[in-house]
Amino acid sequence: MKKVLRRLDSVHERLRATVSPLAPEVYAARPAADEWSVAEIVHHLALVENRVIEELEVALTRAPRRVNFFRRLLPTSIVSSRLVRVKSPKAVTPRDAPAKNDGLENLDRTRATLKGLCAAHGDERFRNLIFKHPFLGELDGVATVSFIGYHEQRHYKQIRGVLRKLVTEKSRRG
Repeated sequence: MKKVLRRLDSVHERLRATVSPLAPEVYAARPAADEWSVAEIVHHLALVENRVIEELEVALTRAPRRVNFFRRLLPTSIVSSRLVRVKSPKAVTPRDAPAKNDGLENLDRTRATLKGLCAAHGDERFRNLIFKHPFLGELDGVATVSFIGYHEQRHYKQIRGVLRKLVTEKSRRG
């Protein structure tokens, strides 16, 4: 779990370092009508993480149960790849993304809650619970936390792409 949490912190720090200095108009700008803005991506990350926390809290109330051996072999790192596009479930599709400071505070608060949940229940308990991911299927709690890190990494790559597109568009106009 320590390694998973270190990776979680590492990608979060990179994302924050990229997003924090953005001007509000850049943060909120969409590179195209059918693409998310940085604000929407950050909001999506917070929505997903909140949803995962809620599901983990429910799973923690159930009797310990292990994911089957072959399911444990599924690498959650595949989530970070941007080769395959996945439509976001409606419940975590960003609408009315908050302003930059509020969006980043929401994401930070959610991350602190997730890490607190991990600390309170520990590695062994997280290995003995089942989280049902809509695309990956059954994951144990540690793999679920790992998924959060790779999911954030996926969207960090997306943010960098959005910013490149916005810079390219600005230089074309200007």
